[in-house]
Amino acid sequence: MYKKVNFGPTKTSVEKRKDGSILYRNLQPLRAYPNEVTFFLDQWSTEKPDHVFLAQRDSDGEWEKLTYSEANLKATAIAQYFLQKGFGDESTVMLLSENSISNALVVLGALKAGLTYAHISPAYSLKSDSLEKLDYCVEQLKPDFVFAEDAEKYSNALKSIQKQLPEVSVICQRNSPGVNLSELLKISNRQNLPKKDNPIAKILFTSGSTGSPKGVIIHHSMWSASLTQITQCLPFMADNPPVFVDWLPWHHTFGGNHNFGLTLMHGGTLYIDEGIPSPSGIETTVKNLKGISPTAYFNVPKGFEMLLDYLEEDTELSKTFFKNLEMLFYAGAGLAQPIWDRWEALAIKTIEMKIPIISGLGCTEAGPSAMFANWPGAFSGCLGVPVAGLDVKLTPVNDKLEARYKGPNITAGYWKAPEVNKDSFDEEGYYKTGDAVRFLDEENPDLGLLFDGRIKEDFKLSSGTWVSVGVIRQKLMSMGDPIIHDIVLTGLNENFIGALVFVNHSACEKLEGRKLAYEELLSAEKVNAFIDQTMELFNGQSKGSSTKIVKYSIAPEAPDALAGEITDKGSINQNKILKKHDTFIAETFYS
Repeated sequence: MYKKVNFGPTKTSVEKRKDGSILYRNLQPLRAYPNEVTFFLDQWSTEKPDHVFLAQRDSDGEWEKLTYSEANLKATAIAQYFLQKGFGDESTVMLLSENSISNALVVLGALKAGLTYAHISPAYSLKSDSLEKLDYCVEQLKPDFVFAEDAEKYSNALKSIQKQLPEVSVICQRNSPGVNLSELLKISNRQNLPKKDNPIAKILFTSGSTGSPKGVIIHHSMWSASLTQITQCLPFMADNPPVFVDWLPWHHTFGGNHNFGLTLMHGGTLYIDEGIPSPSGIETTVKNLKGISPTAYFNVPKGFEMLLDYLEEDTELSKTFFKNLEMLFYAGAGLAQPIWDRWEALAIKTIEMKIPIISGLGCTEAGPSAMFANWPGAFSGCLGVPVAGLDVKLTPVNDKLEARYKGPNITAGYWKAPEVNKDSFDEEGYYKTGDAVRFLDEENPDLGLLFDGRIKEDFKLSSGTWVSVGVIRQKLMSMGDPIIHDIVLTGLNENFIGALVFVNHSACEKLEGRKLAYEELLSAEKVNAFIDQTMELFNGQSKGSSTKIVKYSIAPEAPDALAGEITDKGSINQNKILKKHDTFIAETFYS
């Protein structure tokens, strides 16, 4: 039995076309939406001025809170600063640092002023000696304004930007070499805020799971339309103000568009979680969840897996977590079915019913959501049905169906990249996602679509047979949980498939009963026996060379996040790994 939750309708229509493509739509019409996302800030600052909008831990570990009226007042003051300084149509604000109240105020101030902003991954400033990726973003944006929470922490990045752009205005909350944010909040000389015709709200750089980052243009109307579509899929969000405890970074569409946007749209409260899904970072998340009961919880699969271990061991933590919870939502990668099953079992143990586990399909270019499996009883890999107002065109490509999108939530294109834009949209103006999908039941399209891999990741064996990388990868990760964290498949133009196995280090240590250096994993007896058993089971269910793993090995090195081998979502960059280990792959699998 599932907890009763207010979900939207899922009735669909299918139109089969002469060219072999299929148009797939949700029959629910898209409701009207405001042209500017700042409409919601104005609304809630008037209707419930004292309701907490954002909260974060201060230096003493206490929650610092910002109400809607405070947010509106401070954002308006910051907007006045931008207007007084002056800016052009292509001017931007670049934000370097992590999620914070100060960060949000600069964002809201930019939006009120009609100025475009761009969150940049903090790793580009802090975890790279060369600052190569940061320099790339600076060259793309040429920002007029740059914000960092702490100037000392971001000193190398700020110096590099100032060297490239001597006229740039630097704003910091602490230790500012330019303007201190607190000074901007005192501005009282008010100009009328501009009214532009659907200005660009932000530029979001893609994480580059299979390619290089690109600056996705997010207009105000696109963002607002997307939030309305999500709400029509998840109408319980509008029934009561949502409460989120969220770490997901604002330089990504999941955290920055989806979670931050839903909080703002529905007058909710977002507790900024400074934890991350890592052995040390998860402790911060657990501490925050001990005192706050979220109404919905969002995470990537790795985060759900790590949090689950704590909840299963702490009854009181589990009770607090499930107290007001209506939905678990994962994105960024597939959730292993064994982890899914453990979550449902824990919910039954804690509140005597299951909590709906929801996902879908989307991308930065879709603002982010294109499809939702918004019903109880879904399963890992189920993508659901289109959001209202979106046309999904299923186009035959390489013996599969590629999902292509057209609608008000789809980007107009990439920032200053005309050639990329030409290749990203088809002749009918549909955005080409590269995601392959298939119907769960062709006779009943209301049951939704299943993920069928990434078109660009798929390859042919020497026999000419296509290998569906995403499907094999997801199945192996599910069967190999908790040891197998990710898989990179090999075999382009070869006779058989090989696999580089990336393992969950902590799970391996638990299995072996001792601490292990990475090099020791390569010969760890129990770990390798587990992988052998998983591969044997997988191959026993496989048919033909395109689905069977003939040779495999634990990757000789752990993936390097600084080299771009791990995306911010925790997934492996397939192309970079294949290039890095090409010699190892050739000698180990194909010599």
